[in-house]
Amino acid sequence: MDSETLNEQWARICAQVKSYQDIDPSQVSAFFSRLVPQAMSDSFLMLTADNDFIKTWVEQHYTEVIVRALRDLTGVVFAVAIAVDPTQEQRKIAAAGQPSPAAPLSAPAQPMPTPTPAQPAASTMESLPSQPIAAAAPPSPAYGAPLSQATPFEPSGMVAHSLAEDVVVDHYAPPAPAPLSQEPVAERASNPSSSLTFENFVIGESNRMAYSMAVEVAESPGRLPLNPLFIYGKSGLGKTHLMRAIQNYIEETRPSMRTVYVDAQDFVSKYSEAGAIKDQEKVSFRNFRAYYEQADILLLDDVQHLQGKKESMNMLFQLFNTLTSQGKQVVLSADRAPKNIQFDERLKSRFYSGGTIDIQPPEVETKLGIVKSFTDEFSRSEGLGNFTLSDDIQMYIAENSGSNIRELKGAVNTVIYRMIYCDRSDISIDEVRELLANHFTGGMSRSLTVEDIQREVENFFKVSHSDMVGPKRSQSIVRPRQIAIYLCRQLLDLPYGDIGKKFNRDHSTAIHSATSIEERLKTDRDTQEEIEVLQKIICELD
Repeated sequence: MDSETLNEQWARICAQVKSYQDIDPSQVSAFFSRLVPQAMSDSFLMLTADNDFIKTWVEQHYTEVIVRALRDLTGVVFAVAIAVDPTQEQRKIAAAGQPSPAAPLSAPAQPMPTPTPAQPAASTMESLPSQPIAAAAPPSPAYGAPLSQATPFEPSGMVAHSLAEDVVVDHYAPPAPAPLSQEPVAERASNPSSSLTFENFVIGESNRMAYSMAVEVAESPGRLPLNPLFIYGKSGLGKTHLMRAIQNYIEETRPSMRTVYVDAQDFVSKYSEAGAIKDQEKVSFRNFRAYYEQADILLLDDVQHLQGKKESMNMLFQLFNTLTSQGKQVVLSADRAPKNIQFDERLKSRFYSGGTIDIQPPEVETKLGIVKSFTDEFSRSEGLGNFTLSDDIQMYIAENSGSNIRELKGAVNTVIYRMIYCDRSDISIDEVRELLANHFTGGMSRSLTVEDIQREVENFFKVSHSDMVGPKRSQSIVRPRQIAIYLCRQLLDLPYGDIGKKFNRDHSTAIHSATSIEERLKTDRDTQEEIEVLQKIICELD
Protein backbone atom coordinates (compact mmCIF):
# COMPACT_ATOMS: atom_id res chain seq x y z
CA MET A 1 0.00 0.00 0.00
CA ASP A 2 1.48 3.35 -1.00
CA SER A 3 1.91 6.11 1.57
CA GLU A 4 -0.91 8.29 0.21
CA THR A 5 -3.45 5.46 0.42
CA LEU A 6 -2.14 4.48 3.85
CA ASN A 7 -2.60 8.02 5.14
CA GLU A 8 -6.12 8.14 3.70
CA GLN A 9 -7.03 4.93 5.50
CA TRP A 10 -5.56 6.24 8.74
CA ALA A 11 -7.62 9.44 8.40
CA ARG A 12 -10.77 7.31 8.03
CA ILE A 13 -9.83 5.30 11.11
CA CYS A 14 -9.27 8.53 13.09
CA ALA A 15 -12.67 9.84 11.97
CA GLN A 16 -14.33 6.60 13.05
CA VAL A 17 -12.69 6.74 16.48
CA LYS A 18 -13.82 10.34 16.96
CA SER A 19 -17.40 9.37 16.11
CA TYR A 20 -17.80 7.22 19.23
CA GLN A 21 -19.78 8.88 22.01
CA ASP A 22 -17.47 7.58 24.73
CA ILE A 23 -14.42 9.22 23.12
CA ASP A 24 -13.22 12.82 23.53
CA PRO A 25 -12.32 14.08 20.02
CA SER A 26 -9.87 16.68 21.37
CA GLN A 27 -7.89 13.96 23.13
CA VAL A 28 -7.86 11.86 19.97
CA SER A 29 -6.56 14.80 17.92
CA ALA A 30 -3.85 15.54 20.47
CA PHE A 31 -2.47 12.00 20.64
CA PHE A 32 -3.22 10.62 17.16
CA SER A 33 -1.45 13.54 15.53
CA ARG A 34 1.74 12.06 16.99
CA LEU A 35 1.17 8.70 15.28
CA VAL A 36 2.22 7.78 11.74
CA PRO A 37 0.89 4.69 9.90
CA GLN A 38 3.72 2.54 8.57
CA ALA A 39 2.05 -0.58 7.15
CA MET A 40 -1.39 -2.13 6.77
CA SER A 41 -2.58 -5.50 5.54
CA ASP A 42 -5.78 -7.50 5.71
CA SER A 43 -5.59 -7.86 9.48
CA PHE A 44 -2.61 -5.87 10.70
CA LEU A 45 -1.88 -2.17 11.26
CA MET A 46 1.55 -0.85 12.18
CA LEU A 47 1.93 2.63 13.73
CA THR A 48 4.90 4.58 15.06
CA ALA A 49 5.00 7.29 17.71
CA ASP A 50 7.71 9.89 18.12
CA ASN A 51 8.42 9.08 21.79
CA ASP A 52 7.75 6.56 24.54
CA PHE A 53 5.11 8.63 26.29
CA ILE A 54 2.83 8.78 23.24
CA LYS A 55 3.39 5.08 22.49
CA THR A 56 2.57 3.99 26.04
CA TRP A 57 -0.44 6.24 26.39
CA VAL A 58 -2.02 5.14 23.11
CA GLU A 59 -1.32 1.48 23.86
CA GLN A 60 -3.04 1.67 27.19
CA HIS A 61 -5.95 3.96 26.37
CA TYR A 62 -6.68 3.82 22.65
CA THR A 63 -5.41 0.62 21.07
CA GLU A 64 -8.64 -1.28 21.65
CA VAL A 65 -10.59 1.71 20.34
CA ILE A 66 -8.54 1.60 17.12
CA VAL A 67 -9.24 -2.13 16.87
CA ARG A 68 -12.91 -1.39 17.41
CA ALA A 69 -12.89 1.23 14.62
CA LEU A 70 -11.15 -1.16 12.23
CA ARG A 71 -13.69 -3.86 13.00
CA ASP A 72 -16.59 -1.45 12.41
CA LEU A 73 -15.07 -0.32 9.10
CA THR A 74 -13.98 -3.69 7.74
CA GLY A 75 -15.68 -6.41 9.73
CA VAL A 76 -12.22 -7.85 10.42
CA VAL A 77 -10.42 -8.21 13.77
CA PHE A 78 -7.07 -6.42 13.41
CA ALA A 79 -3.84 -6.68 15.32
CA VAL A 80 -2.38 -3.23 16.04
CA ALA A 81 1.29 -2.67 16.84
CA ILE A 82 2.93 0.57 18.00
CA ALA A 83 6.64 1.29 18.11
CA VAL A 84 8.83 4.35 18.69
CA ASP A 85 10.57 6.21 15.88
CA PRO A 86 12.48 9.15 17.43
CA THR A 87 13.27 10.63 14.02
CA GLN A 88 9.62 10.97 13.11
CA GLU A 89 9.12 14.50 14.30
CA GLN A 90 12.24 15.77 12.57
CA ARG A 91 11.08 14.27 9.27
CA LYS A 92 7.68 15.95 9.62
CA ILE A 93 9.33 19.30 10.19
CA ALA A 94 11.75 18.81 7.33
CA ALA A 95 8.89 17.88 5.01
CA ALA A 96 7.11 21.08 5.97
CA GLY A 97 10.22 23.10 5.16
CA GLN A 98 10.68 24.32 8.76
CA PRO A 99 13.91 24.49 10.75
CA SER A 100 14.53 21.27 12.63
CA PRO A 101 14.62 21.49 16.44
CA ALA A 102 17.51 20.25 18.43
CA ALA A 103 17.71 16.49 18.23
CA PRO A 104 16.50 14.59 21.28
CA LEU A 105 19.13 13.25 23.60
CA SER A 106 18.93 9.63 22.55
CA ALA A 107 20.98 7.01 20.83
CA PRO A 108 21.08 7.08 17.05
CA ALA A 109 18.00 5.67 15.45
CA GLN A 110 18.15 2.14 14.11
CA PRO A 111 16.96 1.38 10.59
CA MET A 112 13.25 0.62 10.72
CA PRO A 113 12.60 -3.09 10.13
CA THR A 114 9.74 -4.34 8.09
CA PRO A 115 6.96 -5.19 10.56
CA THR A 116 5.71 -8.75 10.64
CA PRO A 117 1.96 -9.17 10.99
CA ALA A 118 0.57 -11.15 13.87
CA GLN A 119 -1.13 -13.34 11.28
CA PRO A 120 0.05 -14.00 7.71
CA ALA A 121 -1.97 -11.95 5.29
CA ALA A 122 -3.26 -13.52 2.13
CA SER A 123 -2.80 -10.33 0.18
CA THR A 124 -2.16 -6.65 0.70
CA MET A 125 -5.32 -4.69 1.37
CA GLU A 126 -5.35 -1.76 -1.00
CA SER A 127 -8.46 -0.15 0.38
CA LEU A 128 -11.08 -0.53 3.05
CA PRO A 129 -14.66 -1.44 2.15
CA SER A 130 -16.44 1.37 0.42
CA GLN A 131 -19.39 1.78 2.81
CA PRO A 132 -20.19 5.43 3.66
CA ILE A 133 -17.79 6.81 6.24
CA ALA A 134 -17.41 10.39 7.32
CA ALA A 135 -14.31 11.81 5.70
CA ALA A 136 -11.74 13.49 7.83
CA ALA A 137 -8.42 15.18 7.26
CA PRO A 138 -5.47 13.87 9.21
CA PRO A 139 -5.30 15.49 12.64
CA SER A 140 -3.11 18.57 12.84
CA PRO A 141 -0.07 18.46 15.10
CA ALA A 142 -0.96 19.34 18.67
CA TYR A 143 2.57 20.15 19.72
CA GLY A 144 5.51 21.70 18.05
CA ALA A 145 8.34 19.43 19.20
CA PRO A 146 9.01 16.01 20.70
CA LEU A 147 7.76 15.77 24.25
CA SER A 148 10.67 13.90 25.66
CA GLN A 149 13.76 11.87 25.23
CA ALA A 150 12.85 8.91 23.10
CA THR A 151 14.32 5.47 22.70
CA PRO A 152 15.23 4.19 19.26
CA PHE A 153 12.73 2.16 17.29
CA GLU A 154 13.39 -1.52 17.90
CA PRO A 155 11.46 -4.69 17.05
CA SER A 156 11.32 -5.59 20.74
CA GLY A 157 9.35 -2.40 21.42
CA MET A 158 6.43 -3.58 19.33
CA VAL A 159 3.32 -4.56 21.24
CA ALA A 160 0.48 -6.18 19.30
CA HIS A 161 -3.13 -6.07 20.45
CA SER A 162 -6.16 -7.84 19.11
CA LEU A 163 -9.79 -7.88 20.09
CA ALA A 164 -11.24 -11.22 21.09
CA GLU A 165 -13.96 -12.49 18.83
CA ASP A 166 -16.49 -12.73 21.61
CA VAL A 167 -16.28 -9.06 22.64
CA VAL A 168 -19.58 -7.24 22.15
CA VAL A 169 -18.53 -4.02 20.48
CA ASP A 170 -21.84 -2.25 21.12
CA HIS A 171 -21.09 -2.40 24.84
CA TYR A 172 -17.51 -1.23 24.56
CA ALA A 173 -15.99 0.53 27.54
CA PRO A 174 -12.51 2.09 27.70
CA PRO A 175 -9.94 -0.19 29.33
CA ALA A 176 -9.08 0.45 32.94
CA PRO A 177 -6.00 2.65 33.39
CA ALA A 178 -2.78 0.66 33.52
CA PRO A 179 0.73 1.70 34.54
CA LEU A 180 2.02 4.31 32.15
CA SER A 181 5.60 3.12 32.05
CA GLN A 182 7.66 0.06 31.24
CA GLU A 183 9.56 0.42 34.52
CA PRO A 184 9.24 -2.16 37.32
CA VAL A 185 5.97 -1.74 39.17
CA ALA A 186 6.85 -3.25 42.54
CA GLU A 187 7.05 0.04 44.38
CA ARG A 188 4.50 2.11 42.49
CA ALA A 189 2.04 4.16 44.44
CA SER A 190 -1.13 2.18 44.97
CA ASN A 191 -3.32 5.26 44.78
CA PRO A 192 -2.90 8.52 42.92
CA SER A 193 -2.50 11.73 44.91
CA SER A 194 -5.74 12.97 43.38
CA SER A 195 -8.21 12.12 40.62
CA LEU A 196 -6.75 14.88 38.44
CA THR A 197 -4.83 13.24 35.58
CA PHE A 198 -3.77 14.02 32.02
CA GLU A 199 -6.40 11.60 30.79
CA ASN A 200 -9.36 13.53 32.23
CA PHE A 201 -7.99 16.97 31.34
CA VAL A 202 -10.06 18.44 28.48
CA ILE A 203 -7.78 19.94 25.84
CA GLY A 204 -8.76 23.05 23.85
CA GLU A 205 -7.07 25.93 22.09
CA SER A 206 -7.03 27.91 25.35
CA ASN A 207 -4.88 25.37 27.21
CA ARG A 208 -3.22 23.19 24.57
CA MET A 209 0.27 24.63 24.99
CA ALA A 210 0.12 24.50 28.78
CA TYR A 211 -1.01 20.87 28.55
CA SER A 212 1.83 20.02 26.17
CA MET A 213 4.45 21.60 28.44
CA ALA A 214 3.03 19.85 31.51
CA VAL A 215 3.19 16.49 29.73
CA GLU A 216 6.79 17.08 28.74
CA VAL A 217 7.73 17.94 32.33
CA ALA A 218 5.97 14.79 33.56
CA GLU A 219 7.82 12.69 31.01
CA SER A 220 11.24 14.30 31.58
CA PRO A 221 11.33 16.06 34.97
CA GLY A 222 14.26 18.39 35.55
CA ARG A 223 15.11 18.66 31.87
CA LEU A 224 15.78 22.09 30.34
CA PRO A 225 14.31 24.35 29.10
CA LEU A 226 11.17 23.63 31.16
CA ASN A 227 12.76 23.79 34.60
CA PRO A 228 11.19 25.70 36.18
CA LEU A 229 7.72 25.57 34.63
CA PHE A 230 5.46 28.49 35.56
CA ILE A 231 1.74 28.18 34.69
CA TYR A 232 -0.55 31.16 35.24
CA GLY A 233 -4.15 32.11 34.59
CA LYS A 234 -7.39 32.99 36.32
CA SER A 235 -8.76 30.82 39.08
CA GLY A 236 -10.58 27.72 37.91
CA LEU A 237 -8.93 27.30 34.50
CA GLY A 238 -7.05 24.07 35.22
CA LYS A 239 -3.67 25.07 36.69
CA THR A 240 -4.03 22.82 39.72
CA HIS A 241 -5.33 20.02 37.49
CA LEU A 242 -2.15 20.09 35.41
CA MET A 243 0.09 20.20 38.48
CA ARG A 244 -1.68 17.23 40.06
CA ALA A 245 -1.54 15.39 36.73
CA ILE A 246 2.24 15.89 36.66
CA GLN A 247 2.46 14.56 40.21
CA ASN A 248 0.28 11.52 39.52
CA TYR A 249 2.12 10.61 36.34
CA ILE A 250 5.56 10.82 37.97
CA GLU A 251 4.44 8.88 41.04
CA GLU A 252 3.11 6.12 38.80
CA THR A 253 5.94 5.94 36.31
CA ARG A 254 8.88 6.83 38.56
CA PRO A 255 8.06 5.59 42.07
CA SER A 256 11.65 6.16 43.17
CA MET A 257 11.20 9.89 42.67
CA ARG A 258 9.72 11.96 45.49
CA THR A 259 7.09 14.55 44.56
CA VAL A 260 5.91 17.31 46.88
CA TYR A 261 2.78 19.31 46.08
CA VAL A 262 1.95 22.26 48.34
CA ASP A 263 -0.31 25.31 48.17
CA ALA A 264 1.57 28.55 48.83
CA GLN A 265 -0.66 29.40 51.79
CA ASP A 266 0.15 26.04 53.40
CA PHE A 267 3.84 26.64 52.65
CA VAL A 268 3.71 29.95 54.54
CA SER A 269 1.79 28.40 57.42
CA LYS A 270 4.19 25.47 57.81
CA TYR A 271 7.20 27.77 57.58
CA SER A 272 5.76 30.03 60.28
CA GLU A 273 5.06 27.02 62.52
CA ALA A 274 8.62 25.75 62.09
CA GLY A 275 10.04 29.17 62.91
CA ALA A 276 7.81 29.59 65.97
CA ILE A 277 9.25 26.51 67.69
CA LYS A 278 12.20 27.89 69.65
CA ASP A 279 14.15 24.68 70.15
CA GLN A 280 17.85 25.23 70.68
CA GLU A 281 18.89 22.90 67.90
CA LYS A 282 16.37 24.40 65.45
CA VAL A 283 15.32 20.86 64.51
CA SER A 284 11.86 21.94 63.35
CA PHE A 285 13.29 24.48 60.96
CA ARG A 286 15.83 22.01 59.59
CA ASN A 287 13.12 19.38 59.14
CA PHE A 288 10.98 21.89 57.26
CA ARG A 289 13.81 22.72 54.90
CA ALA A 290 14.86 19.11 54.43
CA TYR A 291 11.30 18.09 53.57
CA TYR A 292 11.39 20.26 50.46
CA GLU A 293 15.08 19.94 49.62
CA GLN A 294 14.74 16.14 49.45
CA ALA A 295 11.99 16.40 46.84
CA ASP A 296 12.81 15.47 43.26
CA ILE A 297 9.82 17.44 42.00
CA LEU A 298 8.42 20.44 43.87
CA LEU A 299 4.99 21.71 42.82
CA LEU A 300 4.04 25.03 44.46
CA ASP A 301 0.50 26.21 43.72
CA ASP A 302 -0.83 29.80 43.86
CA VAL A 303 2.52 31.48 44.55
CA GLN A 304 0.85 34.91 44.48
CA HIS A 305 -0.07 34.22 48.12
CA LEU A 306 3.60 34.72 49.01
CA GLN A 307 3.30 38.45 48.29
CA GLY A 308 4.29 40.43 51.37
CA LYS A 309 5.72 37.34 53.09
CA LYS A 310 9.38 38.35 52.97
CA GLU A 311 10.79 35.46 55.00
CA SER A 312 8.74 32.87 53.09
CA MET A 313 9.93 34.35 49.80
CA ASN A 314 13.53 34.14 50.99
CA MET A 315 13.03 30.50 51.87
CA LEU A 316 11.47 29.79 48.47
CA PHE A 317 14.44 31.50 46.82
CA GLN A 318 16.87 29.24 48.67
CA LEU A 319 14.87 26.09 47.97
CA PHE A 320 14.52 27.04 44.32
CA ASN A 321 18.27 27.46 43.91
CA THR A 322 19.04 24.23 45.76
CA LEU A 323 16.62 22.11 43.75
CA THR A 324 17.30 23.49 40.28
CA SER A 325 21.08 23.39 40.79
CA GLN A 326 20.69 19.63 41.37
CA GLY A 327 18.59 19.17 38.24
CA LYS A 328 15.39 18.69 40.23
CA GLN A 329 12.10 19.92 38.77
CA VAL A 330 10.19 22.94 40.06
CA VAL A 331 6.65 23.71 38.89
CA LEU A 332 4.80 26.83 40.01
CA SER A 333 1.40 28.34 39.36
CA ALA A 334 -0.22 31.71 39.96
CA ASP A 335 -3.29 33.69 38.96
CA ARG A 336 -1.16 36.18 37.05
CA ALA A 337 2.19 36.45 35.26
CA PRO A 338 5.34 36.66 37.45
CA LYS A 339 5.92 40.29 36.47
CA ASN A 340 2.51 41.21 37.93
CA ILE A 341 3.26 39.60 41.30
CA GLN A 342 4.99 41.73 43.92
CA PHE A 343 8.16 39.67 44.20
CA ASP A 344 11.70 40.96 44.25
CA GLU A 345 13.55 40.80 40.96
CA ARG A 346 15.75 37.83 41.88
CA LEU A 347 12.66 35.61 42.21
CA LYS A 348 11.03 36.96 39.06
CA SER A 349 14.20 36.36 37.05
CA ARG A 350 14.29 32.75 38.20
CA PHE A 351 10.61 32.20 37.41
CA TYR A 352 11.26 33.41 33.88
CA SER A 353 14.38 31.28 33.46
CA GLY A 354 12.40 28.22 32.29
CA GLY A 355 9.02 27.80 30.64
CA THR A 356 6.28 30.35 31.33
CA ILE A 357 2.83 29.74 29.87
CA ASP A 358 -0.66 31.08 30.50
CA ILE A 359 -4.03 29.34 30.36
CA GLN A 360 -6.74 31.42 28.73
CA PRO A 361 -10.46 31.17 29.52
CA PRO A 362 -11.96 28.21 27.64
CA GLU A 363 -13.89 28.74 24.44
CA VAL A 364 -17.41 27.31 24.08
CA GLU A 365 -16.12 24.16 22.32
CA THR A 366 -13.77 23.39 25.20
CA LYS A 367 -16.49 24.06 27.77
CA LEU A 368 -18.74 21.63 25.92
CA GLY A 369 -16.02 19.01 26.19
CA ILE A 370 -15.71 19.75 29.91
CA VAL A 371 -19.48 19.39 30.40
CA LYS A 372 -19.36 15.98 28.69
CA SER A 373 -16.30 14.94 30.72
CA PHE A 374 -17.97 15.88 34.04
CA THR A 375 -21.16 14.08 33.02
CA ASP A 376 -19.24 10.93 32.11
CA GLU A 377 -17.26 11.12 35.35
CA PHE A 378 -20.47 11.41 37.39
CA SER A 379 -22.10 8.54 35.50
CA ARG A 380 -19.14 6.24 36.16
CA SER A 381 -18.88 7.12 39.85
CA GLU A 382 -22.62 6.61 40.42
CA GLY A 383 -22.98 3.57 38.17
CA LEU A 384 -25.51 5.26 35.88
CA GLY A 385 -24.46 3.51 32.69
CA ASN A 386 -24.92 5.62 29.55
CA PHE A 387 -26.52 8.58 31.33
CA THR A 388 -26.01 11.88 29.51
CA LEU A 389 -27.40 15.41 29.18
CA SER A 390 -29.25 16.52 26.09
CA ASP A 391 -27.37 18.64 23.55
CA ASP A 392 -29.42 21.79 24.26
CA ILE A 393 -28.77 21.54 28.01
CA GLN A 394 -25.03 21.02 27.44
CA MET A 395 -24.92 24.02 25.12
CA TYR A 396 -26.86 26.22 27.56
CA ILE A 397 -24.42 25.45 30.36
CA ALA A 398 -21.38 25.98 28.12
CA GLU A 399 -22.62 29.30 26.72
CA ASN A 400 -23.82 30.79 30.01
CA SER A 401 -21.06 29.73 32.37
CA GLY A 402 -18.08 31.98 32.94
CA SER A 403 -14.44 31.06 32.62
CA ASN A 404 -14.26 29.29 36.01
CA ILE A 405 -14.40 25.54 35.42
CA ARG A 406 -15.47 24.90 39.02
CA GLU A 407 -18.60 26.96 38.35
CA LEU A 408 -19.18 24.92 35.21
CA LYS A 409 -18.87 21.65 37.12
CA GLY A 410 -21.24 22.91 39.80
CA ALA A 411 -23.87 23.68 37.15
CA VAL A 412 -23.53 20.19 35.65
CA ASN A 413 -23.85 18.54 39.07
CA THR A 414 -26.91 20.65 39.93
CA VAL A 415 -28.74 19.61 36.77
CA ILE A 416 -27.79 15.95 37.15
CA TYR A 417 -28.97 15.81 40.76
CA ARG A 418 -32.29 17.32 39.76
CA MET A 419 -32.68 14.72 37.02
CA ILE A 420 -31.58 11.70 39.05
CA TYR A 421 -32.72 12.36 42.59
CA CYS A 422 -35.85 14.34 41.85
CA ASP A 423 -36.96 11.95 39.13
CA ARG A 424 -36.84 14.58 36.39
CA SER A 425 -35.13 12.64 33.61
CA ASP A 426 -37.22 14.59 31.07
CA ILE A 427 -36.14 17.99 32.36
CA SER A 428 -36.66 20.77 29.82
CA ILE A 429 -34.29 23.55 28.86
CA ASP A 430 -36.69 26.10 30.42
CA GLU A 431 -36.47 24.24 33.74
CA VAL A 432 -32.69 24.23 33.48
CA ARG A 433 -32.68 28.01 32.93
CA GLU A 434 -34.81 28.47 36.05
CA LEU A 435 -32.71 26.01 38.06
CA LEU A 436 -29.46 27.80 37.18
CA ALA A 437 -30.85 31.33 37.26
CA ASN A 438 -28.70 32.30 40.25
CA HIS A 439 -25.82 29.91 39.63
CA PHE A 440 -23.70 31.74 37.06
CA THR A 441 -21.88 34.77 38.34
CA GLY A 442 -22.48 36.70 35.14
CA GLY A 443 -22.25 40.36 35.88
CA MET A 444 -21.14 42.43 38.81
CA SER A 445 -22.90 43.19 42.03
CA ARG A 446 -25.42 46.05 41.85
CA SER A 447 -23.70 47.70 44.81
CA LEU A 448 -20.49 48.24 42.87
CA THR A 449 -19.76 51.92 42.24
CA VAL A 450 -17.44 54.08 40.16
CA GLU A 451 -15.66 55.00 43.38
CA ASP A 452 -14.97 51.34 44.08
CA ILE A 453 -13.34 50.91 40.69
CA GLN A 454 -11.36 54.14 41.02
CA ARG A 455 -10.03 53.07 44.41
CA GLU A 456 -8.85 49.63 43.21
CA VAL A 457 -7.20 51.03 40.07
CA GLU A 458 -5.48 53.73 42.15
CA ASN A 459 -4.14 51.12 44.57
CA PHE A 460 -3.01 48.87 41.74
CA PHE A 461 -1.06 51.57 39.88
CA LYS A 462 -0.01 53.57 43.01
CA VAL A 463 -1.86 56.67 41.80
CA SER A 464 -3.52 59.19 44.13
CA HIS A 465 -7.21 59.96 43.78
CA SER A 466 -6.44 63.63 43.17
CA ASP A 467 -4.27 62.65 40.20
CA MET A 468 -6.87 60.15 38.93
CA VAL A 469 -9.56 62.85 38.66
CA GLY A 470 -7.24 65.84 38.26
CA PRO A 471 -5.77 67.66 35.23
CA LYS A 472 -2.42 65.84 35.00
CA ARG A 473 -1.76 64.23 31.61
CA SER A 474 1.48 62.33 32.11
CA GLN A 475 1.49 58.78 30.78
CA SER A 476 1.80 57.35 34.31
CA ILE A 477 -1.54 59.00 35.13
CA VAL A 478 -3.41 58.87 31.82
CA ARG A 479 -3.12 55.13 31.34
CA PRO A 480 -4.53 54.17 34.78
CA ARG A 481 -7.30 56.75 34.27
CA GLN A 482 -8.21 55.24 30.88
CA ILE A 483 -8.24 51.73 32.37
CA ALA A 484 -10.51 52.89 35.21
CA ILE A 485 -12.93 54.49 32.72
CA TYR A 486 -12.90 51.34 30.60
CA LEU A 487 -13.67 49.16 33.63
CA CYS A 488 -16.51 51.46 34.69
CA ARG A 489 -18.05 51.09 31.26
CA GLN A 490 -17.60 47.31 31.17
CA LEU A 491 -18.62 46.47 34.73
CA LEU A 492 -21.29 49.08 35.43
CA ASP A 493 -22.60 49.76 31.91
CA LEU A 494 -23.16 53.43 32.77
CA PRO A 495 -23.55 56.14 30.11
CA TYR A 496 -20.25 57.69 29.08
CA GLY A 497 -21.45 61.08 30.26
CA ASP A 498 -22.07 59.83 33.81
CA ILE A 499 -18.68 58.08 33.89
CA GLY A 500 -16.90 61.17 32.59
CA LYS A 501 -18.37 63.36 35.36
CA LYS A 502 -16.82 61.07 38.01
CA PHE A 503 -13.41 61.74 36.44
CA ASN A 504 -14.00 65.43 35.73
CA ARG A 505 -14.03 64.65 32.00
CA ASP A 506 -16.56 65.20 29.28
CA HIS A 507 -18.51 62.61 27.31
CA SER A 508 -16.10 62.45 24.34
CA THR A 509 -13.02 62.03 26.56
CA ALA A 510 -14.65 59.08 28.33
CA ILE A 511 -15.41 57.45 24.96
CA HIS A 512 -11.84 58.02 23.76
CA SER A 513 -10.41 56.51 26.96
CA ALA A 514 -12.49 53.35 26.74
CA THR A 515 -11.82 52.97 23.01
CA SER A 516 -8.06 53.35 23.54
CA ILE A 517 -8.01 50.49 26.04
CA GLU A 518 -10.19 48.32 23.80
CA GLU A 519 -7.65 48.74 21.00
CA ARG A 520 -4.71 47.95 23.29
CA LEU A 521 -6.43 44.80 24.51
CA LYS A 522 -6.30 43.37 20.99
CA THR A 523 -2.50 43.26 20.85
CA ASP A 524 -0.95 44.25 24.19
CA ARG A 525 -0.52 41.31 26.56
CA ASP A 526 0.47 43.60 29.47
CA THR A 527 -2.82 45.45 29.25
CA GLN A 528 -4.74 42.16 28.98
CA GLU A 529 -3.16 40.87 32.17
CA GLU A 530 -3.69 44.15 34.05
CA ILE A 531 -7.37 44.15 33.14
CA GLU A 532 -7.74 40.48 34.13
CA VAL A 533 -6.13 41.04 37.53
CA LEU A 534 -8.15 44.19 38.21
CA GLN A 535 -11.41 42.50 37.24
CA LYS A 536 -10.61 39.66 39.62
CA ILE A 537 -9.84 42.10 42.45
CA ILE A 538 -13.03 44.06 41.80
CA CYS A 539 -15.13 40.89 41.53
CA GLU A 540 -14.05 39.93 45.03
CA LEU A 541 -15.36 43.17 46.54
CA ASP A 542 -18.25 42.65 48.94
